[in-house]
Amino acid sequence: MDKDYLPFHPNPSKPSFKAPEGAVDAHCHVFGPADQFPYHPKRKYTPCDASKDQLFALRDFLGFSRNVIVQASCHSTDNAALLDALNTAGDLARGVAFVDDTITEDELKEMHDAGVRGVRFNFVKRLVDSTPKEVFFSIAEKIRPFGWHIVVYFEAADLEELIPFLVELNTTIVVDHMGTPSVANGVDHPDFERFVNFMADNDNVWCKVSCPERLTLQAPDYRDVVPFAKTLVEKFPNRVLWGTDWPHPNMKTHVPDDGHLVDVIPMIAPTEELQKALLIDNPMNLYWEK
Repeated sequence: MDKDYLPFHPNPSKPSFKAPEGAVDAHCHVFGPADQFPYHPKRKYTPCDASKDQLFALRDFLGFSRNVIVQASCHSTDNAALLDALNTAGDLARGVAFVDDTITEDELKEMHDAGVRGVRFNFVKRLVDSTPKEVFFSIAEKIRPFGWHIVVYFEAADLEELIPFLVELNTTIVVDHMGTPSVANGVDHPDFERFVNFMADNDNVWCKVSCPERLTLQAPDYRDVVPFAKTLVEKFPNRVLWGTDWPHPNMKTHVPDDGHLVDVIPMIAPTEELQKALLIDNPMNLYWEK
């Protein structure tokens, strides 16, 4: 399968916003390199290589201290590239793995020792095949003794159907990318109100106020996404995370400048207190103190 989306920005700008010391990029990826960590033969897309060394160089350039590296569907359940990056980074990175229900306790312990603190359940139909709910429940029970949480990725239109299942998981849940709202509909649309109410009703639900480059209708100006993220940061200041989503898989319309993405942070978290919670306190609590 050919590479089917734009490569990441080769020379991102230095952000104007200076992240506080100890800031965490809580959503990013490593892809390959394919000659060392091959992509899954049944993947839905083929990424460009994006190595751990490139990720860590970007971390330093943007002024961040730590990363949370999320396993992406192109590697499926082969978490070798993720674990290699975690072992290289040591205490400066944590991970979110992608596993199936054949995972063993010994394998989970090896992942935990490397820095994995969660698993990802992907419900985006264009990226993964459908998985029976029983499989997800089995995985949830296997990771429970390790104190891991579950990251969920879905499209806004699917949330109403997913809510009973997510509640039944009875564990900490982190929702990717604000539940992918449709920016054209505005913050008062029932879909986004449903997501806000879901977080309000369930204090074990967190979310990532990330990926304006995916949601915007006016790239590379991301101000149309700001009201959504700002609403969540102000309503749930202790349950929000931020990340670059580098290297931005499946981008087809523009190449995001990671420096510009960092400069969105003070728009969505306008006070130092909110910035500290978003970038340091919350990710440290979820990924390093457990």
